[in-house]
Amino acid sequence: MKLVLLIDASPMFREFLKGKLLAEQVNVETAVGNRDAYTKMITTLPDLVIIDVQENMDNLQEFLAKKCDDPNAKKIPIIISGPQVPRTQVATLAKFAVVKYFTKPIKFDVFFESIGKILHTNFAMDTTPSILEMHVNGSIIFMEIAQGLNREKLFLVKYKLNELIENNNIHEPKLVIMMTNLKLTFIDGSNLELLFDNIIATEKIKLKNIKILSFDQFTRELIDGHPQYSGIEIADNLNDVLNSLVDSTRAVNMGELISAKILTSDSKSNQDGSLEMRFQQDALEKLEDIEEIGNVLKIAVIDDDLIIRKLVENAFKQAGVETELFASGLEFVKSLDTKEFDLIILDIFIPDMNGLDILRTIQSKQITTPVIIYSQATQKDAVIKALSLGAKSYLVKPLKPEVLVTKAMETIHS
Repeated sequence: MKLVLLIDASPMFREFLKGKLLAEQVNVETAVGNRDAYTKMITTLPDLVIIDVQENMDNLQEFLAKKCDDPNAKKIPIIISGPQVPRTQVATLAKFAVVKYFTKPIKFDVFFESIGKILHTNFAMDTTPSILEMHVNGSIIFMEIAQGLNREKLFLVKYKLNELIENNNIHEPKLVIMMTNLKLTFIDGSNLELLFDNIIATEKIKLKNIKILSFDQFTRELIDGHPQYSGIEIADNLNDVLNSLVDSTRAVNMGELISAKILTSDSKSNQDGSLEMRFQQDALEKLEDIEEIGNVLKIAVIDDDLIIRKLVENAFKQAGVETELFASGLEFVKSLDTKEFDLIILDIFIPDMNGLDILRTIQSKQITTPVIIYSQATQKDAVIKALSLGAKSYLVKPLKPEVLVTKAMETIHS
């Protein structure tokens, strides 16, 4: 059997990777620290070494140099996952038999494709288009699922949930699963069961604290028909779901809870070592991971107010981000046939086509570009509707330019 040595991997990444490799009859050895890693490498002589760099590569040089000096280990291929680094630094790794450097968050389909080429093993990967994202707000974890159910992402769920709970020190986590645009049939039954089984395998999440926002009848019937899911609540109104999760004995402004970063991750949950559910098919640019560094971001701004458009344009220009401005909703929708954006900033009040209709159009075209609503509309119904239609965040005008840019970057990289 093939053997992979996994070095310095975070617990969640280690367990996920071990499970995937063992399923393909590939043995896995793990090591922590340079001394342990070098000893295991020269005694086992693995077919591949995978190194997970948590912060920087300063401590890695010693290990790589010793490996290069050992005639038996010198040619063992290495794959590294780590933080964004200059291209010149990545280029210097080739002499140590580093064949791939993956910038975090890793796109797992490309990651396993690279492993498969080295080990001469075909890893079965589900390529079903799917959006699966998680964000934390206080003790509530929001899971958004759209387009479809991808088994690779569903396998990641229990690892990501455990990671978020641990990193954010959540004692009694509550989970809101948003599946408002999924229409499923019995064909999707096994994948839906896989999702729920991975969720309830997370010991800290109690069934009574799992709420599903969905309009899908099959999802409701599947939950009702499985005794092990008894206690999970399914609803079609986000406000009702949040009210059932928030302690009624505490003073809580539900409008603030809905509008203030409800689908934006807390800073603590967005760490370099975080296990992200990313795939190459999710990216707008079809480039190798390391080649994505330095690309200019492009943001669409749709607002009929000329002053707002110019303020937003100037703010992003100072951050080195390109913007395309639209005074008309119809003009923007027409552009979607030929243009791609990294982010969309959208007002609700647009005379020829309001923001909610634009969100519906984006959904109908199955466009996965994240959307931030930036509007003076503060009614709770408008906020809920926008979030239910796929907006990632709802920001109320006016904001300082630097705050808007920060929010945009958080959304793009979350």
